[in-house]
Amino acid sequence: MKKAFLLASILLISVISTACINNFAVQELNNKAKTFMDNGDYTSAIERLKSSVDLDGTVFETQYNLAVAYTKAEDYENAIKTYDEASKLNPDFADLYYSKAVCEENLAKDIISGELVVEEDGSISKAEPDEEDVVIKDSKLPESAKKVIVEYLNSAIADYQIYSDKNGQSEDINNKLEELQNLAESYVVK
Repeated sequence: MKKAFLLASILLISVISTACINNFAVQELNNKAKTFMDNGDYTSAIERLKSSVDLDGTVFETQYNLAVAYTKAEDYENAIKTYDEASKLNPDFADLYYSKAVCEENLAKDIISGELVVEEDGSISKAEPDEEDVVIKDSKLPESAKKVIVEYLNSAIADYQIYSDKNGQSEDINNKLEELQNLAESYVVK
């Protein structure tokens, strides 16, 4: 009986020690990532935060900060995916929906401006600077691109609305919702 109790105690101590070491490592990686973010080195911040998520993917702040780093690096697709992961951990955090809506809006507007292009397979990539027609006029946007634009704008509208519901109505958000609804309507494929 004493041996079983000793063995159970050793196992419990090792589990607790491992958890403490992981928490410390996660905190260290998050602190380093914050320093990189403050200095505008989003690539290094993203790498630290991804490592932190690999150690413990259940820390909301890490997921949210990774999404913010992707946003600042203008990697909106990864930012949106990461905001979705963070929302599973803390669905009541209003600012998350605002930040995600900004990404969705920016992604749609970058497609509209021609900075990003929708490929035939539906993927999105940066426009090649040496392309003849980098800035695509609305009438030349393929239907597939217009559908993607409308999808992102509708997602942005939904997320701004969630933010508004959680944070309280504001004139700025109401104006933003109206602007995006009008923009989305102008790209609906008929």
